[in-house]
Amino acid sequence: MKDQILLSRRHLLAGAASLASLATPVSGAFAKAPLLGSQAPYFYRFKLGTAEATIVSDGPLPLGDPTKAFLGLTNDEIARQLSSNYLPLENAVLEQNALIVNTGDRVILFDTGMGSARDFGPTTGKLLGSMKQAGIDPKDVDAVVMSHAHIDHLGGNVGDDGKSNFPNAQFYIQQSDLEFWTDEKLAGGPLKSFLAQAKKNLLPVRDRVVFIKDGQEFLPGITAIGAPGHTVGHTIFNIQAGGKSMAYIGDLTHHPVLLMEKPLTEFAYDTDPKQSAQTRVKLLNMLAANKTPIVAYHFAWPGYGHVAKQGDGFRYFPEPMNMAL
Repeated sequence: MKDQILLSRRHLLAGAASLASLATPVSGAFAKAPLLGSQAPYFYRFKLGTAEATIVSDGPLPLGDPTKAFLGLTNDEIARQLSSNYLPLENAVLEQNALIVNTGDRVILFDTGMGSARDFGPTTGKLLGSMKQAGIDPKDVDAVVMSHAHIDHLGGNVGDDGKSNFPNAQFYIQQSDLEFWTDEKLAGGPLKSFLAQAKKNLLPVRDRVVFIKDGQEFLPGITAIGAPGHTVGHTIFNIQAGGKSMAYIGDLTHHPVLLMEKPLTEFAYDTDPKQSAQTRVKLLNMLAANKTPIVAYHFAWPGYGHVAKQGDGFRYFPEPMNMAL
């Protein structure tokens, strides 16, 4: 019996010693690694019927104080909408989700980002790098389709050397937008940098610009839908391939909350804010009723999802990202 007690004590002491050794750090057992400081590649790819769609980013675009950009709401109402959606109150950060559709016959790019312009800070201008990450050569782009002529939608058309970044592409835009944003009457106004970027990115490729009209199927499966107000010729696009469709909505709505919950809210960068608000309501109603998938240029990455009616406004539902493609 005495021997059994001694043996049990020995096992207990041995077990305690083993636990103690586990609790005591061994020199060199925990390897240190540097912080990586990098993100995943900035593209997302999915199928649309027989076509392949790729969303590439031009990078985040910070607007700053949302009370300066979203008009007609009280500061308290803006704070309520943002906080109830877990969004920051001090800075409205938009994404820039450019869409590339490969139909098998054509590679079509919708909008080209900010280019080298830094009007909204240093986080933009990533489009060409994102395309490289996605394995898409700018030389393979057949068509550059512009929703409108604002600085953050055509800034990547032409490099600082004056040469097109898409040397084999034709460029598509509404005539009214090209004429408005290259008009010297804007040169001394508050949007003079917008004018300068429009001239830089449209005039060198003017001989390759094709004007589009509301309701026109100007490329196979690509139909223009006039959406005026944000600019005079702002356009969204219905895209069809293999019996499936979606809409690229450009700047129909810049924010998934502040211009959706109360869609008659006005936006400071609209050419005609009241017309823009009415257009927004009309076309969001259409998209919601038809359950049409959308790519929203400025929604949180990658901006692919659906809109649905919610009370007097709308709600955005992001599509789950499918990484099995």
